[in-house]
Order: sequence, then structure tokens, then C-alpha cells
Amino acid sequence: MRSPQFKKHWRVWLLVLFVALSTFALFAPAGGDDAEAVETEEPTASQFTNLKFGLELSGGTQVRAPLVGMTATGLEMEPDDESQVESAVREQLDLGAGDIRVDAREGIVEVYVDEHVGDVTREEFAEALGAAGLDATTGDVRMGVTEQTRDGTEDGLNERINQGGLTGGSATQVAGPGQHFIVVEVPGADRSEVIELIGERGLVEIVALYPNEDGEYESRSLVDQNDFTTGSAQQEGGETWVPITLGEQAGTDFAAAMRELGFAQDGGTTCTYDDELSLEENMEEDPGRCLMTVLDGEVIFAAGVSSGLASSFDDGSFENDPSYRTLTSDFEEARQLEINIRAGALPTTLDIDNRGTTFFLLPSLAERFKPLSLLTGAAAVGAVAMMVFLRYRKPEVAAPMLVTAAAEVYILLGFAAAVGLPLDLSHIAGFIAVIGTGVDDLVIIADEIMQQGEVRTSRVFESRFRKAFWVIGAAAATTIIAMSPLAVLSLGDLRGFAIVTIVGVLIGVLVTRPAYGDILRILVLDD
Repeated sequence: MRSPQFKKHWRVWLLVLFVALSTFALFAPAGGDDAEAVETEEPTASQFTNLKFGLELSGGTQVRAPLVGMTATGLEMEPDDESQVESAVREQLDLGAGDIRVDAREGIVEVYVDEHVGDVTREEFAEALGAAGLDATTGDVRMGVTEQTRDGTEDGLNERINQGGLTGGSATQVAGPGQHFIVVEVPGADRSEVIELIGERGLVEIVALYPNEDGEYESRSLVDQNDFTTGSAQQEGGETWVPITLGEQAGTDFAAAMRELGFAQDGGTTCTYDDELSLEENMEEDPGRCLMTVLDGEVIFAAGVSSGLASSFDDGSFENDPSYRTLTSDFEEARQLEINIRAGALPTTLDIDNRGTTFFLLPSLAERFKPLSLLTGAAAVGAVAMMVFLRYRKPEVAAPMLVTAAAEVYILLGFAAAVGLPLDLSHIAGFIAVIGTGVDDLVIIADEIMQQGEVRTSRVFESRFRKAFWVIGAAAATTIIAMSPLAVLSLGDLRGFAIVTIVGVLIGVLVTRPAYGDILRILVLDD
């Protein structure tokens, strides 16, 4: 049977529950029992807690740069014209595979070159569009890429960072004056590591290697990452493979090329490509007909065509289901191929050299910020404590106020550990703001209850507490509304400050303020 005291003071027990959950989030062992994982030092994590630290508290590299590209909007064309427009613009501007995207529905053509990278001006782009039969002027062209390309690049960079072993790093979009930036932050890594990982676009292509009529070997790019998707590496019945699915038009063109280049022959083709030799050296060794996966001009996988796949090219059934399996020797090779294809391809590159900035903070210097941040928080708490005691001179009022405020910060730390929020100086500023607003609200509660005369009954206490809670509730709503745009928009450090402040205000209004009211009632009414 539930205790009457528990039911009467459930707000206090709710506070205790949240403190317990925060303790678990902060100190409970994370991860499995893998010995190798235990021995690996986590460069961005606290040594004694589950808290993670961002660039400013652990050191590392930040790269901030716009994406390379130009976009023409407001163009009128039919969906059937996309391939013709793409071919014409590519020819006019001498672009490579994957350097252009055409979207007839949105009336958009974007190229992943500009006057800084690729030496293509807005005027030249407009002229190429005119040569493709589109009514376009220089005014229709703007520097920068579409939101879809920015999102794809952000996702690709995050995948590279995670798969590249740079733990704790992230890539985000930030709106700047007249353009958008991609900000890459990797704690614990130096500039050369980060640039090496994110600096190249990583163009992935499926390339055919074949002998011509004279017996000399040639290579032809058939499709790039814009034309196909990759599934997860799979293993079944002793075979391992990576599934490849082409788009409708790409599948038709791919099958036609396979028939033209001799890959549709009975029994399929054999491939003896040697990974230890260059492409030119392999051509001299007569490797046979090979389908190669090429990343930035480097062959990362090569294999022949199976008899079943060759038959589907020959009888035309491939066009109905444009997909095939890239067979590998083992699952590890299949998984590595999947990673190379998925993480290798970015829609466009970051213009780091011309318009980008890089920032590197030594880990040894960043380590000094942690005790200074702790000292700043302690100073804020100490100053608040002194003013509270000077104001009330009643330990039964002031002490619970400080304990409750401390519990609020502790719960907020537990939230940061639970969601894996990398703490930076902006978050520390948010914690200090939460201390100030939290104690301010508790002072409002104490003043409303203690300064209106003696409290003798629960009814009087509840009336005064309810009046005070309306005031702090309105103040909390105002704070959340004011901070919401900063939390949603990509505004760098302001976003971290806003998120911590909003979460702190919610914890205060829903948990700590009601609990303080119950504690104060127990002490004032001797309840």
C-alpha cells in the first residue's frame, strides 16, 4: 500500500528519482565487455564520468568552409529533357562525371565547380545553359548549392568521420552572410588528419576495363554515385556480396554498354586484376573484362561478370531489374567495399583553400579550460549562496534553495551524459545561466511565501505557492520562446547555449521548482 507521506510529497521523490537517474547516466559503465574497447582511450570523454567534451574542452581541429558549386534556379524544362540538358552543359563546361545535377521538377541545374574551384564563372554557366536550350541569364545563377546537396554532403562527412575512427567528431551546417558553411569539428585530431579525411570529394564510379578490337585495353566510366545506390554487405550460403542498384535510365545505359563492350557473352567474363599493380600495369598483363569500382581514380575493387548477369544483359531482363551483386572473397572485403562506396562519395567538396578557415587547439591547452570552467561554476554558486544567506538569514529557507539549484545542474549534467552531448564553453555558459535563472525563480517562491506574513495552514501555503508558480511559469515560457530560434537555427555556439538553457528551464519548471515548494512547506509548516 502506498505511503501517505510518499503521496503527499511526491514532488520531492520525483526530484530524488531524477537525481538517481542522472547519477546512473553520469557514472554507469558504458559499452560492452570487449577488452579491446576497454583498453582504447576515449580522447573526448571524461576519465571519471560518461560526460563527453567538445573541441574547446578537449582540443582538436575545426574546419569551416562553403561548398563548391553554382546553382541556376527558375528554369523551365520537361523531365524528358534532363539527360539532354546534362550532356549539353557538361560538354560546354568540360565537366566530369557527377559534376552536374539537373532537376526538371524544381527547375534547377547545379554544377559542382565555380570561379574558385574549376574556374567556371556565372556568365559561362549561364551561356552553357543557353546552349542547352534553356532561357537563362546570369541573374538566374547564384553561388552555392541546393539544400539537398548540403544535406547530402553533411551526411557523407559525418559518415566519413565516424568510419574514419575520429571519435566525437561531427559536421554541421551553419548559415552565414549570403551563403551556407559546413563546420567540421573533430576533437583530439590535428589539422592534417582532418583535411586528409574530408578534403577530397571521393568520386565513386563503376568503370569497365576491356580489350578493344585491336586487343589493346581501354577503360570507360559507366555510372557514378549519382546513378546507383549501395546496400549493406551480406553473407549467405558461403557467398558474400555488396548489392548495387542502378536508376532506371542508368540501368538501360549500363546494359547497352555491357552488350557493346562484350560483357554479355555466354558464360560471363573472367577478371584477373592484380590489386598490387597500377591500372596501366594491369592493362599490360591482359586481365580480361573487368567491372571496376573506382574511388577518386583509384581502383578499389575489380571483378568479372557472372554468367547469370551476362545473360540478363543479353536478353534485356536487366533493364527490368537494374541491380546486381558484387561478389567478394570474404565478408570483411564486402564490408570494406561498402564503406568505401558509402563514405567515399560526396556530392561536392569544401572550398577549404580559398574561402575556408581552420582552427586547431592543442589538447594540453584545452585541458586547462576544464578546471577553469569548474572554478567559474563554483564561483557562480558561491556568489549566489552568499547573496541568498544575506537576504534571508534563515538556513531552513536558503539551504534547501541552494541544494535544489545544485540538483538542477546535476540533473542537467546527467542529461548531457545520457544524450552524449559534447560539452563546450557555450554549454558551460548555459549551465551558469541555468544557475542564475533557477535561483531567481526559487527566490520568487520564497519571497511570495515568506514575505506576505506568517504561514499557518497548508491552504495559505498552496495559495501563495500557486501565485509564485504562475510568475515563474510565465518567465520560463518567455525564456523558451526567446531561445527557440537560437536552438533551431545553425548559429554555432549560440545553439549550444540555447539548448542547455531551454533544457535547464524545463527541468526547473517540471521538477526542481515544485520539489522546492514541497521542501519549503515541510520546513515552514513542520509538516
